[in-house]
Amino acid sequence: MIEIQKTTESKIDKTNFDNLAFGQVFSDHMMECDYKDGAWQKPIIRPYGPLSLEPSARVFHYGQAVFEGMKAYKDKDDRIWLFRPEQNFERINKSSARMAIPEFPKEYFFEALEELLKLDKAWIKKGFGNSLYLRPFVIATESGVSASAAKEYKFMIICSPAQAYYSGEVRVKFSEKYSRAADGGVGFAKAAGNYGAQFYPTNLAKEEGFQQIIWTDANSHEYLEEAGTMNIFFRIGNKLVTAPTNDRILDGVTRKSVLKLAEENNIEVEVRRVSVQEIVEAARKGELKEMFGSGTATVINPIAGFGYKEEKFELPNMDDSYASFFKDTLMKIQYNETEDLYDWTYEVK
Repeated sequence: MIEIQKTTESKIDKTNFDNLAFGQVFSDHMMECDYKDGAWQKPIIRPYGPLSLEPSARVFHYGQAVFEGMKAYKDKDDRIWLFRPEQNFERINKSSARMAIPEFPKEYFFEALEELLKLDKAWIKKGFGNSLYLRPFVIATESGVSASAAKEYKFMIICSPAQAYYSGEVRVKFSEKYSRAADGGVGFAKAAGNYGAQFYPTNLAKEEGFQQIIWTDANSHEYLEEAGTMNIFFRIGNKLVTAPTNDRILDGVTRKSVLKLAEENNIEVEVRRVSVQEIVEAARKGELKEMFGSGTATVINPIAGFGYKEEKFELPNMDDSYASFFKDTLMKIQYNETEDLYDWTYEVK
């Protein structure tokens, strides 16, 4: 049984749900569970607030930290839904194992998640685009600066009300120099350091008018892999192309869902290495119809154009875009507005 400490004063009445910056506002409660003496202790749900950690906590020195991104949705009947949460649970433990962090028990994860969502259900607003973004994460908390894996950790879940992740048109730059991950590394894991290392080259791209980078492989910079916060898809003619997952590319939950929907709707898909030159040439010939990113926060994000070296390419506006089809189909499933034929949704009761 999870210990629950309720807040004495909710922040919800002071929150402007019509003007939310992504990930800036947090709900009333959070879950935390400590690992010590070789075992995960009893989870606690308590009011959202600061943590107290030693300056020598190993997360600050050796970066032992992993996280996940999930969303909770509310349908027209006020029922709460999660989308493929087992995938997120499995992935955070896969990420943890790669970072020498003890795996979290499944029963703790789902019980804590459900209790937290029931407690903060008023923070989940109805309507397409509205959700409660969930951030499970683990950090190394043991004090000490010796270079070795910690023996103490903290697993937490915090919640942030969300609307659409990106606004306005998104343009990306194909990376010519920087890489997100290398073979044998931690690119497949949602390790915190993967994202911290992206910020500098992304800032350089922003100075040139782009919002994101599409990373290229570390060996040759000839193949496109994924965007900063998204898996990436290309539509060449009527064929959908995306890179295969490997130890450099995150195995995205939304990516898997797009591939399944494409298969079920007779959209030709090729999962293979995608070269920079192939996409540049397709754009020059007018054969590149679409590019879009997929991810939990953004769901499906159309890309208006891209840059490579000194060239910039704009993509056409399409009335029958794959991006709009996938986004609409996924969101109708997530918000329980259409039948879930794939057993993807999970009701919080």
